[in-house]
Amino acid sequence: MIGTIHMRPGNEVKTKRARRLRGNSTDAEAAIWYHLRGRRLHGYKFVRQEPIGLYTVDFVCRDRRLIVEVDGGQHADSQTDVARDTWLRAHNYRVLRFWNNDVLGNLDGVLQTIATALAEAPPHPER
Repeated sequence: MIGTIHMRPGNEVKTKRARRLRGNSTDAEAAIWYHLRGRRLHGYKFVRQEPIGLYTVDFVCRDRRLIVEVDGGQHADSQTDVARDTWLRAHNYRVLRFWNNDVLGNLDGVLQTIATALAEAPPHPER
């Protein structure tokens, strides 16, 4: 007998929003996703445009509870982002934010920062 697969219940509105966002990636998001997808960064699994609570995050490594956000200028001094990051941190996520121009101009440095954060994080106990 094959074991039962337990899937978390979906939220249709959040799922549709995440799918739409995946189809509208910025150049910076596409560049970083190329290196995060398929366990390309040191074997860590990332997913993109993932609903977490009330928010949809750009990229998350669930095992290490690490969120990577790639932001454009509209996020400068955003109180919404401050509240969002506060909520995510209160739920045991770590958040790394990078500007689009940092990703496009220094991708190797951005990937090294992510790799370092992944190595420093203990695995999530439920995984």
